[in-house]
Amino acid sequence: GCIAFSDVVADGIVVQRTRDADDPKIAGGLQSLCWGSASIGALISAYFSGSLLEVMGPRDVFTITAALPLLVAFIAFFINEEAVTKTQGEELSSTSTPAPAIEFQPETSNLIAAMPAPNTNMENKSLISKTGSDISETKQMGVQEQVEALWQAIKEPGVWRPALFLFLWQSTPTSEGAFLYFMTNDLGMGPEFLGRVRLVTAAASLVGVWGYQKFLRTVPIKTILLWTSIASAPLGLLQLLLITHANRSLGIPDGAFVFGDDVVLAILGEFAFLPTLVLAAKICPPGIEAVLFATLMSIFNGASTVGTEIGAVLTKSLGVTESNFDNLGLLNIICNLSSLYPLIFIGLLDGVGTKSEAEMEEESNAS
Repeated sequence: GCIAFSDVVADGIVVQRTRDADDPKIAGGLQSLCWGSASIGALISAYFSGSLLEVMGPRDVFTITAALPLLVAFIAFFINEEAVTKTQGEELSSTSTPAPAIEFQPETSNLIAAMPAPNTNMENKSLISKTGSDISETKQMGVQEQVEALWQAIKEPGVWRPALFLFLWQSTPTSEGAFLYFMTNDLGMGPEFLGRVRLVTAAASLVGVWGYQKFLRTVPIKTILLWTSIASAPLGLLQLLLITHANRSLGIPDGAFVFGDDVVLAILGEFAFLPTLVLAAKICPPGIEAVLFATLMSIFNGASTVGTEIGAVLTKSLGVTESNFDNLGLLNIICNLSSLYPLIFIGLLDGVGTKSEAEMEEESNAS
């Protein structure tokens, strides 16, 4: 729970820095920098997770992993952040001040929070000397306004339409669980080999982050999601060669095929994932960046869980088990072809999704 809370705070800071950065290159590179760092962390974890267990016991490994969150807490002291709060005088004079409103501007497809200007007259300053009960009431009103602002933001077409598409796009079924059993039980791939696959996949994700930042920042988000979805279907169907062992007839070893397939899909996955982060960050209004971005990411992760569960139902329906892979090929075909159906609803991205990350940054800095 504490890790999730700090993750939400970090997301809010990234979204705020992305929006407030004066240099478009800095603003556009923040998401890539963050997820590139995450890929480096996954790369280091994949490399040391097995080797550390060979030289020390599980207790020592857990001690090291427990110390890492303390390092994050120490780094947090160096974050320079200006709190977005209201004084008591502003809260108590809210009866004569309009409540914050969320304004949607179609021409930019961005949500902008119209926050009231600070009131500095002497009458309001005299209200600061209130009792502790008044302070509690003021904080409660602030939370209520945050919830109302969040609800107003979610109701805007510029927010719920992209969020709905991301849910549909991420909730398609997957056969990863059944395919893992196939690799371990049918192909005989052990933990050591799977660890190396994870290491190479993490490195490929890093390459994907670099490739997006280098070549795709000027491409509209909608176009990226369209073509990565189309390309992922035939690439995913290549696993049929491994399932039917046709790769051996072509002279391709099982291990080499798995490495190549995972590398390509990892790079393509980063090409598709990073635009969704940019999209989510750009539709977050000021003041509720963290909670709205966390809400959008929760929708994204919840959709992934839905896709996994649908895949599990299909796996059971087709009779695929840890030892029976007769219908694994059919399961793979269904999962990959179904990944194309969200493209029917890609019109939900019209507006905000028709611009590239670079264009968004230029418009944000021009305003």
